[in-house]
Amino acid sequence: MSRALEAYECDPAVECITLKGKGKAFCAGGDVKGVICTSGAGHWSFAGAFYRSELMLDYLIATYTKPVIALVDGIVMGGGAGLAMHAAFRVVTENTVFAMPEASIGLFADVGASKFLSKLPGSFGEYLALTGTRLDGGEMLACGLASHYVLSKDLPLLEKSLCEEAPLRKSTISDLLSRFAHKPNLKENSSFRRLEIINRCFSKPTVEEILSSLQENEVENDREKKWIKDAIRSMRSASPTSLKITLKSMREGRAQTMEQCLTREYTISCHMLRRSMHRDFYEGSRAMLIDKDNKPQWDPPKLELVTDEMVDKFFVSLDGIDPYWVNLQLPIRSGQTMARAKL
Repeated sequence: MSRALEAYECDPAVECITLKGKGKAFCAGGDVKGVICTSGAGHWSFAGAFYRSELMLDYLIATYTKPVIALVDGIVMGGGAGLAMHAAFRVVTENTVFAMPEASIGLFADVGASKFLSKLPGSFGEYLALTGTRLDGGEMLACGLASHYVLSKDLPLLEKSLCEEAPLRKSTISDLLSRFAHKPNLKENSSFRRLEIINRCFSKPTVEEILSSLQENEVENDREKKWIKDAIRSMRSASPTSLKITLKSMREGRAQTMEQCLTREYTISCHMLRRSMHRDFYEGSRAMLIDKDNKPQWDPPKLELVTDEMVDKFFVSLDGIDPYWVNLQLPIRSGQTMARAKL
């Protein structure tokens, strides 16, 4: 994809790029099993190169000089969100399902999520990153993850219209997408309708305080009890270390540039791959993706056992640790000094 995008960017015959999946998903994530299996066998170069290539591709899309249109008709999770959320136009349908479930496998919300989730209203980004909650296309449009909602059956005609439109400037693409766009009804049980309580709970400074706040609200509000119980259950089943890393990364991302976010996320990923501080990424992937017993043994097993000092070690620069593990170096592209979040 990177090679193709680099070639198309220099080709005067290409005016815009569309990204779409082949099949029922847009992209359900990166090849986590491949990374884990090769790393576990001692092939560190593959794992490091995989994450470096993935984040470099995300950065290329985020800084692309021609309009990129992501046609997200199906599942978009993890690495797939890294492709779609950095596009200038993010088109969703009634088939779209979005989630960032990384904490459930001992990872954290990466691929630029500490930037694009932190741009969402209030503390909705923290909620999505810590609980792995799934959103449909209508919810993505409502919270700002999507720019347009188009019916799946209309996508072929939309693509045909894009090919027939000339010249394809950003403004003409926006007008064309608006002609196909619908305004879906936000379902009654949507988590985005709970933004007030999400802001109250997920704005707390620590994961422990977020959980305590949710538990207090569960007692006070019977009508919201199922929604709150689901959020608590999701967080309690995730890696305690990953939850704390995710929250710290999200909070830092809110005040940082895209470049800083991607560089930091690469650093955290490499520390996890090295297994020098914990093995939760390997254990979570084993339990959820390989053996599929759904019974990961987290270490430490409880939030209160994960100290700030332990979390801070994942954010320490890679320089000087080992000749192979070096910080991510992002190029300055087309005279730009920084990428802008598309949300």
